[in-house]
Amino acid sequence: MTQLEIMGAKAKEAARFLMTAGAKKDDALMAIARALRANSAKIIEANNIDIENGKAAGLTDSLLDRLRLDEGRIDGMADGVEQVAALSDPVGRVLEGRTLKNGLKIEKVTVPMGVIGIIYEARPNVTSDAAALCLKAGSAVILRGGKEAINSNTAVAGVMCAALEEAGFPQGCVSLITDTSRQSATELMQLTEYLDVLIPRGGAGLIKSVVENAKVPVIETGVGNCHVYVDKSADIDMAANIIFNAKTSRPSVCNAIETVLVHADIAKEALPKIKAELDKKNVEIRGCERTAEILGDCVVPATENDYAIEFLDYILAVKVVDSLDDALDHLAKYSTGHSECIVTSDYESANIFTESVDSAAVYVNSSTRFTDGGEFGLGAEIGISTQKLHARGPMGLNELTSSKFIIRGNGQIR
Repeated sequence: MTQLEIMGAKAKEAARFLMTAGAKKDDALMAIARALRANSAKIIEANNIDIENGKAAGLTDSLLDRLRLDEGRIDGMADGVEQVAALSDPVGRVLEGRTLKNGLKIEKVTVPMGVIGIIYEARPNVTSDAAALCLKAGSAVILRGGKEAINSNTAVAGVMCAALEEAGFPQGCVSLITDTSRQSATELMQLTEYLDVLIPRGGAGLIKSVVENAKVPVIETGVGNCHVYVDKSADIDMAANIIFNAKTSRPSVCNAIETVLVHADIAKEALPKIKAELDKKNVEIRGCERTAEILGDCVVPATENDYAIEFLDYILAVKVVDSLDDALDHLAKYSTGHSECIVTSDYESANIFTESVDSAAVYVNSSTRFTDGGEFGLGAEIGISTQKLHARGPMGLNELTSSKFIIRGNGQIR
């Protein structure tokens, strides 16, 4: 057996324990939260190595921000684990029930997935977030982070595993693959004997690779080419404020916007106000010809690719459109199905937009940065699903469970 197959076998055995762990899961999660806080200095020391390696490798400031941990962020990770512990157990919920004419009583109940694989990039907080959610949902988890965060991930996972062991949980409940080669990623994608589902969290390249190469079921998450469309009836000050927040509050995350579409009727008034807000964070604007005519030489001419990608940085694509229909056509072509917003004062335009846009989250007069399990009141989340099967939008505990039928009889035969 390979090292990963051994890891998978231990995870599968641990999953049997977790199926019936009940309230013990909450005790273990609280132990993990305490351990994260108690070992913050150790985790930060490991993270500093990753930060220095990242700088040497030329990572952008936004990517370094995703990678960086400090006492505040580690405390936030621990808070997140405690919040998961406080949520209702998603396992064992009765989804529906009925009694047949022959007297058989049938219930459909929620059950753990089993063994969940998470493959992700340079965000070490995902290590604790993902593990906590999977544990609460009664599943073992195999984690495979990116090379940029390997020292941080190893430290966090080590702290968590030690806490689980002290709480009486078996090895294999949480496992971290420390080999960050492409080969380990490929092997995880093909671990059909042990892995029940694989969830990628990261950029378009990672998700595309997983979807194309995985032999286990995949839940597609994350790629966020998100948009704000400023309608002709929009409150321009509101639009500028929403755009500033959605782009600059944290540009490296998937619910940050990458493109703004502005109706031609208000573009001459709206674009200078929008730019004035974006200038506070030195956001680079890549715009169409009409955008450049209004804003001048500061606009970098936009390419086709600029409207199709996630910048994950202080860069924003801008396009002037002639109508709501033009905006909808643009979204149909370029949206990744994550989060889109219309800023408008027109009720009919808002309704057309919400009905016509095929994304997991569709906003009227609000920042796309709210696409988050915690912000939606769903608790913590494993990611934002942009597919349509099983789960869509913020994936919380309920989306990390499957179901089975339990049938009770008194001797019925067919």
